Formats: sequence, C-alpha cells, structure tokens
Amino acid sequence: MEGKIEDRGHWASKAEFLLAVAGHVVGIGNLWRFPYLCYKNGGGAFLVPYVVFVLTCGIPLFLLETAMGQYTQQGGITCWHRICPLAQGVGYGGLILQMYGRVYMMILAWALFYLVFSFSSQLPWASCDNTWNTDACNVIGGNLALNRTGLANSTSAATEFWERRVLSISTGIDDVGKFNWELLLCLLAVWIICYFCVWKGVKSSGKVVYFTATFPYVMLLVLLVRGLTLPGALQGIVFYVYPDLQRLLDPQVWMEAGTQVFYSYSTCAGALAVLGSYNTYNNNCYRDCFMLCLLNSCTSMVAGFAVFSILGFMAHEYGKPIQDVAESGPGLGFIAYPQAAAMIPLPQLWAVCFFIMLILLCVDTQFVALEAIITSVTDMFPRLLRKTGRRELFLLFFCLVCFFSQLIMVTEAGMYWFQLVDYYASSGACLLFLAIFQSMAIGWIFGAERMCDVIEDMTGSYPNFIFRLCWKYITPLVSLVTFIYYLVGFKPLKYNRRYVYPGWAYGLGWLLVLSSILMVPGWALGGLWTVKGSLRQRWLHLCSPDENLPLTQKQRAKIQDATSAAEMEDLTVKANA
Repeated sequence: MEGKIEDRGHWASKAEFLLAVAGHVVGIGNLWRFPYLCYKNGGGAFLVPYVVFVLTCGIPLFLLETAMGQYTQQGGITCWHRICPLAQGVGYGGLILQMYGRVYMMILAWALFYLVFSFSSQLPWASCDNTWNTDACNVIGGNLALNRTGLANSTSAATEFWERRVLSISTGIDDVGKFNWELLLCLLAVWIICYFCVWKGVKSSGKVVYFTATFPYVMLLVLLVRGLTLPGALQGIVFYVYPDLQRLLDPQVWMEAGTQVFYSYSTCAGALAVLGSYNTYNNNCYRDCFMLCLLNSCTSMVAGFAVFSILGFMAHEYGKPIQDVAESGPGLGFIAYPQAAAMIPLPQLWAVCFFIMLILLCVDTQFVALEAIITSVTDMFPRLLRKTGRRELFLLFFCLVCFFSQLIMVTEAGMYWFQLVDYYASSGACLLFLAIFQSMAIGWIFGAERMCDVIEDMTGSYPNFIFRLCWKYITPLVSLVTFIYYLVGFKPLKYNRRYVYPGWAYGLGWLLVLSSILMVPGWALGGLWTVKGSLRQRWLHLCSPDENLPLTQKQRAKIQDATSAAEMEDLTVKANA
C-alpha cells in the first residue's frame, strides 16, 4: 500500500520564521569577516559602500527571495518553475552553491575540537611544552616573549597548535598524509547534530532555532563586555572605526563591500525562498525583511567591537601595532582569539564561551541551509519524497554523501582542499552572477510592478518605488559592474600567501565556479531547445508564470470587471433582440 503524501507544513509561529532566518543569515562571516574588512578598507569609511550595497542589492534581493517563496509556497527551484521557468537555472545554481557550502561543516568540527581542549587544566595552545611544538615556539604574555631559541622568526604556541596539532598540515595539496581521527570524530558528531536538527523538517528546526539563534547573542554580549574592560581595548576600537576617507576612491573597497553584503545576507542561494515558503500567505514579509536586514548588519558592527577590543588587548600585550595581530577567517577564530583567551585571567572560561558562540553561530547556518537543500529537492519530487519516512531517508543519504566527501578535509592536506572550495566554489563571482539574472528575471520578465502587487496582496503594504527601480535597473547594474571588476582583479589562490597550488587544482577550482554559473544559460537554452513550437512560442511559454498561482486582489478585480462587462454586453444584445 502506497504511503500518504504529507503536507509541506508551515512554521508553528512567526517567531520560528524570524529566528530561523536570523540564525541562517547571522553567522561566522559577521564575526570574523566583516570586522576585518572594515578595518582593512578604511574603518568607519567602509560603512559608506557597505550601506550603499545594502540598500541597492541586499535588502531588495532579500525581500524578493522571501516573497517568492511565500507567494509560490515552493522551494528554491520549483518557485522559479512557477514564476519564470526560463530562469529556473538560477534556482539550480543556488542549490549547487548550497551544496558546496556544506564544506563549512569543517569549521564546526574545528570549533568542537577546540571546545573539547578548552576544558583542559592548561590550554594546550598556551604553552610550548607539548609534543607537537618546535624549537621556534614562543609564549607571549605580559609584554614578554618566551622563546626556546631566541629566533626572530619564531611562531606562537597558538599557531603551532592550529597548524601542527589540529591540521597536521602537510607540504601541499598533493601530500594527503594521514587521517586525523579526532577531527574525523568531531566532523561525524557535527553532522549527526545537524541531521537531528532538521530530520522532521520545520517541526524540528523551528524548535531548535529558539536556542541556536538566541544564545550566541548572550555569548557575544559577554565577550564584548569582557573585551571592553581589557587594557588596550580602546586603541583596538579606534583602529576599527576610525575613518580613512581616501579609501573610498579605491574600487577594491567597493567590491569587497558588495561581496560581503551578498555573503552576509545569504541571497541568491535559494535558502530565503525556502524559509519564506513555510510562511502563511498573509505573513508580512515586507516588514520582516527590514527587521532581519537591520539585525544582520547591526550584529556585524557589534561583533567588530568585540573582536577589536580583544585585538587591541593583544597588541597592547605584544607591544606591536594592531595591524600586526589582526586576522580574518580561520586565523582569527583559531589562532588570534585562542591566543588572546590564554592571556586573560580564567582562560578556560573565555575559551569555552568563545567556541560555544562560534559553534552556535555556525550550526544554525548549516542546518537551515541543509533544510533548504532537502526542501528544494523534495518539492521537485513530492510524490517520491514526501511520503512517510522518505524525507528522513533522503536526508540521511545526503548527509552520508557529504560526510564521506569531506573525509579528504580531515587529512593532512585538508586545509588546502578547504581553501580551494571556499575560494572558488563559494566565491563572490557566483553570487553576483546569479544576482544579475535573478533581479532581471523578476524585474523584466515576471514584472517588478506585478511582484509589488503580489507583496501588497500578501502583506497589505505596497513596496516603495525604490524596490522596482532596484529590481529592474540598479541591482543588476551594480551586480554586473562588481562582477566584472571581480573577474578583472581576480588573483589565483595562495595558501598563507606563499603556497602556490598545482595547475590541476586551479583547473578544478574554475570547474567548481562554472558548475553553478553555467546553470543559468544552460537551463534557459535547454528549455528553448526542448519546448515545442516556434521560437517565439517557446520564449513566451518559458516566460509565462504558472496559471495556478494565487490571484492578487488587482487581478481578481480585473477579472470581475471583465466578467461584468461581458454580462452587460450579453444583456444589451438580448434586450435589442
């Protein structure tokens, strides 16, 4: 007997939707990417291009994707099938980006590894008396560097713990080496956690986000307060926000502001459409959009104060300029901050607080993205995957495939592979390319005015005319210019600014980039080739939305007027007869 097809379901409350979206868009990029970019690109002056991109790209695309999901009640691919079949490749490209994004489960594994060691009586990255340390190891504290050899080119104990204990990094991507079994167990543990967070769909993930999306803010507040009380914190904050207006003339600053907005707002990858699809039709996604975007940007700025107060303390202790200790990405999370925690009284407490915050920031981003992937695929094959027990099995299969594909990243060459996927597969170029065609498809094919009518019908609020301008002109133009500049200024990946990857690795990297980008023209050309009829008929068919989409109030009024006019004409004909 065939199983019954289950309903998609909805969020149990408005709070679940808001927390799920907040948990997804507020992640590690807010903690370790935005603050670094801000200080690097002119301090407070960086906020000018950042706000420009937020207003012209971030908020318009955020609203667009959320509204698409809520209107169609479909995931990241099938929502395009119902709104504009010609642009369905945007959905497939976003799905591929989401799948590549599972590589960031490694950050969860590293953070869990550090969290376990944070309960040690002495933090292992605070001393040079361990088996993995070299003669060049040093311990820095109280303006004193204790070094075994006195060499000027010494390395910190935190750096050696990261490179020699956690990563056991080899000489290159070709030198795979051995498995790190402890790291493998951490990776398995975080995949199991993510599986059970989403195994019942929004019924389970909607409950988990109450903790995972809120508790990081408690930890961030605790770390901010502690950081502000440390010596040197004020110098760090001044360094973070002091504006260098000359940097506004550098196109690189504007490009980095743009890519940061696309990253931190999680646009163009389909997750927002999926999260919106679990809303009821009349949810006020217009208001939600502004609230969530404001929360995201404010979190980035507050995180910058927390990070640079700590970096200011480190610079004070080292007797070095802040730019010499400032790090971005894994260097901040797994070298700079652990090193700072080791220099503060009660180091275990602050290390535990930091890594719990890091894990929670990352875990809800990951399991919500996992939910987006599973929902998008399930909506494509509802008769197959929406039967009792099928979704859980498919989720288990997908998690196992991802886990085994990431085994290469727990080897001694793992960091090289991680950087390769991060630099190419999840690059800003892919997001910018999808943004161009996403906004053009809605602005010109589906119609910006029609989308505004849809949003008004769902929310009762007609979007500001700026949104129509953005969807039709500003967002695609800004994204195109940034995309071109990104490609012109592109530099091949180097690990630690020194290691040059072999040619085959760069080739693989570009294949990863093209795998998502080519989905857009590939799907459009494939549709034009396979659909029957003349070229004009094929084009019109692929540009036409689903006839079964909900009618807006204006559409219903037009139909009613047309019906009334036809009835009046029939009555007139009968009367004249």
